[in-house]
Amino acid sequence: MDARDVIIAPLITEKSMAGAAAQQYTFEVNPHATKTQIKSAVAEIFGVTVLKINTVNVSGKKKNFARRGRRSSGVQSDWKKAIITIAPGQKIALGGVNYFEQ
Repeated sequence: MDARDVIIAPLITEKSMAGAAAQQYTFEVNPHATKTQIKSAVAEIFGVTVLKINTVNVSGKKKNFARRGRRSSGVQSDWKKAIITIAPGQKIALGGVNYFEQ
């Protein structure tokens, strides 16, 4: 798997922004990616030293819809989240702007 196929997108939330102060960054990753693949992909893309990786398989939520008087329900897709801890003194900048730092 290519490094760009492993890392899908960064997660920009209040909780992930607070984790950036502790050198922790959160990404949505490929559900089939292993911790070793995630570590090498982050090191290759961002050029940082990865110390630790925690992964979470997030289940999709049930949603109800109403269209043209009909009610139906569905389920969002399952996805995988990776919380990555990098070495002290290093930063991850995305697109020239560090979204994790305010």
